[in-house]
Amino acid sequence: MATLPRPPAVARVLGRITRTVRRDEMFNPGDHVLVWVSGGPDSVCLLESLVRLRRLFKLRLSVFHMDHGLRQDSGADAAYVRRLASRHGLDCQVWTPPGGPERGRSSEDWARWERLHAAMAISERIGATRWADGHTMNDQAETVLLGLIRGWGPDGMDGIARTNGIQVRPMLDVTRAEVEAFCRALHLRPRSDPTNRDTRLLRNAVRLEVIPAIERAAGRPVIETFARTAELQRSATEALFELAKVHVDDVYLETPDGFALRARPLLTMPVGLASWVVRRCFQRADVGWDKASIERVIDLAEGRPGRRADLIAGTQARRERARVVLVPKIRMPSGTPG
Repeated sequence: MATLPRPPAVARVLGRITRTVRRDEMFNPGDHVLVWVSGGPDSVCLLESLVRLRRLFKLRLSVFHMDHGLRQDSGADAAYVRRLASRHGLDCQVWTPPGGPERGRSSEDWARWERLHAAMAISERIGATRWADGHTMNDQAETVLLGLIRGWGPDGMDGIARTNGIQVRPMLDVTRAEVEAFCRALHLRPRSDPTNRDTRLLRNAVRLEVIPAIERAAGRPVIETFARTAELQRSATEALFELAKVHVDDVYLETPDGFALRARPLLTMPVGLASWVVRRCFQRADVGWDKASIERVIDLAEGRPGRRADLIAGTQARRERARVVLVPKIRMPSGTPG
């Protein structure tokens, strides 16, 4: 049977994704890809694109959706994703986490780690070898600006990684406008999350108010410019990461419950280098981290024995006589993003 011609908006997105996947070697033939689908336009575009490209890249697809229960209509999102997966004959894994965020913890951070925990459990059960999510070029640009606003430094300014362990982002060269045109061309009706319009949330304010204001002032689009900045910064960050790798063996120790960092060699390094070495140690241990976690570990290394700190995703840290001991709540299998 002859292949029907694709609408230009669909062909454009498929072409961009194909180039990105090939350039960054995101998939191997035979990969079982767990596609993260919220039901919104970006993830729906990703799934519909991979369905059309799975024969080209020799992929097996499964769908993953987390029904976090934070909105009254979240069950409708899950039902929509199930129907979408069923339309293409795909297995659909819906995960409903027990409970909700602990007191004092942001719902965004809680949902992120619950989603990661769920993806790990599901992947182990069904044999998934890759995770794919629908981050776009707009998400990349927004992340660069968030890094500036929050003072994340070089490791925040490098934006969203194209590949991170087994997780891949095939749509980082696709703009949100192209996603919307893709969905219209195929008469898709993705779900809409009303919280995405709440400008009390910083990322939403950046997307809906800050970037449009910058574009009006500059007199031109800036999404691609900010995304290119992330790529340039990532090259510099990778060089720093490689420099830190040389020092990891002097600091890192395996322990029965996690890992430990020798305090003395860490404290003899410049603070900037020490922070990168700690990041490398978290990476070696396959434990998630954020900027605050790195700062707390260095603070413990500088302080007296007996002090403790709570880190991201439930990891516990304590200062012993000559080292900082870390006990993770979530220990990720090798190759998963941290």
